[in-house]
Amino acid sequence: MANSPLHMTRLAATDAARAARVLSEVRDATLSGQRAPFTPRPVIEESWGRMLRSGVDPEHDFRSRLLTAEEVRRRREESPLRHVMPVLREGLVTVADAAHHIMVVADADGRVLWREGSAAVLRKADALGFLLGADWRETTVGTNGVGTPAVVRRPVQVFAAEHFVRSHATWTCAGAPITDPRDGRLIGVVDVSGPLETMHPATLAWVDSVAKLAEARLRELHLTTLERLRAVAAPALSRLAGRALVVDRDGWTAAVTGMPYTNRITLPKTLTAGRRWLPGLGACTVEPLAGGWLVRLGEDGPPPRGGTTRVVLNLAQSRRWTVTVSGSLGAWTHELSPRHAELLYLLAVRRSGRSAAGLAEDMFGDAARTVTVRAELSRVRRYLGGLLEHRPYRFAEDVDVTVVPPADPRDLLPHSTAPAVIRARQAAAVP
Repeated sequence: MANSPLHMTRLAATDAARAARVLSEVRDATLSGQRAPFTPRPVIEESWGRMLRSGVDPEHDFRSRLLTAEEVRRRREESPLRHVMPVLREGLVTVADAAHHIMVVADADGRVLWREGSAAVLRKADALGFLLGADWRETTVGTNGVGTPAVVRRPVQVFAAEHFVRSHATWTCAGAPITDPRDGRLIGVVDVSGPLETMHPATLAWVDSVAKLAEARLRELHLTTLERLRAVAAPALSRLAGRALVVDRDGWTAAVTGMPYTNRITLPKTLTAGRRWLPGLGACTVEPLAGGWLVRLGEDGPPPRGGTTRVVLNLAQSRRWTVTVSGSLGAWTHELSPRHAELLYLLAVRRSGRSAAGLAEDMFGDAARTVTVRAELSRVRRYLGGLLEHRPYRFAEDVDVTVVPPADPRDLLPHSTAPAVIRARQAAAVP
């Protein structure tokens, strides 16, 4: 117990100064390749490994060019985060100010767009370069409460010398990602930060709870938008005799006629009006509506796959993953959620297939979680359709599957805690 991360968590809760000193020793020993008093927490150790591989200097504070005030304003106006700032302020700022913290909200690129809270702490943040428009990605400033949650896609608290860059060791921060409920895309990170002595072990749970409230608010706004689109669509659908549906720009269904209701369809990244082939629907005629599309289905359904269909699973980036399908009917690209990126990777590297229990073991270390696996595969089949087969689950034999990995295999899906993915990263780390 004395050398465990759990011991350090308890120590930090009762004696922050002593914990900071021990963590500084751990950091120095780990980065120099020597034996450390104890092993850093896995999320911190993995982040430090990414920093060493990407060339971030742990001894020098690098600051990239700040965005201009005009660019910050433009990003605020275009970001979905603007809709949830009242939720974040109500849940975090008042308490943060009283506890000598600040709230920081960054976009998906790690750029700081809002900073609010204690005036004294804001001045200390200025000295660290924690400014409006600053780039707070891991690859720029090392392990931190904004960049690291964006990579691992889960809440992270970074305490004292757990920060990779030495000059940040007087700071503590707790950040949680905020995702768009429409597509699972990362839209930003909310972080509560302050001087070392203000650290509290409950801060992370508090920040995560408010981030989830923000996502719930985005979900409510999306439902309201669909209701408006449904009202716009009603006159158009009432005049149609065939099968049709109205969807928003992300493919979420507002209304249907002449066909079973489906929650969402997959749309190409770039969609224009005209005759199109859509995954799961086949040949369709697409017409623009205010805030969405009117999709009229043909009678021929999805055509057979002639020749070779190519699937490219692009996992090269640390925070954004895509699947691109191309064949005789053209090509389309779909951005993947973290879970679907894991699932398709596992199917791509096991072309012979896996049972639901096998995939559950690969993803969760628990072969009993087959219901979750089947539910996720059902969602994947909405856009990959006949390209996937079952019993066992696998890509069809006539599909050419290519995986584009990150430049360093040890950075494969850094958000993933799936045992099979962790094993792949660990295997890549062996000389």
